[in-house]
Amino acid sequence: MEPELKFEKALERLEKIVEDLESGNMPLEDALKKYEEGVKLSRLCTQKLTQAGSKIEILTKTLNGTLELASLDQESGSKKSEKKKTKKAQQSPNQSEDNLLL
Repeated sequence: MEPELKFEKALERLEKIVEDLESGNMPLEDALKKYEEGVKLSRLCTQKLTQAGSKIEILTKTLNGTLELASLDQESGSKKSEKKKTKKAQQSPNQSEDNLLL
């Protein structure tokens, strides 16, 4: 099994593939293979960026900078339901009616 490709290397390879495809100087079969590889690399890059964004979001939310995914997942689920309950409790009956009219 080959080691996982780093983001920078994947992006570099993807840029080369795009350049090759844009040149239009290759047989259709080769172009399709390159396109398929490009799609895989694009998905890998997107996945790595999403993971990095999630990690940054989690780290900025924690006070001590430790990554405790299980407790954060439980916390975020309970906070969302608490926010909904609080928001509903804060609305007066008139506000609820006004929202229906909008």
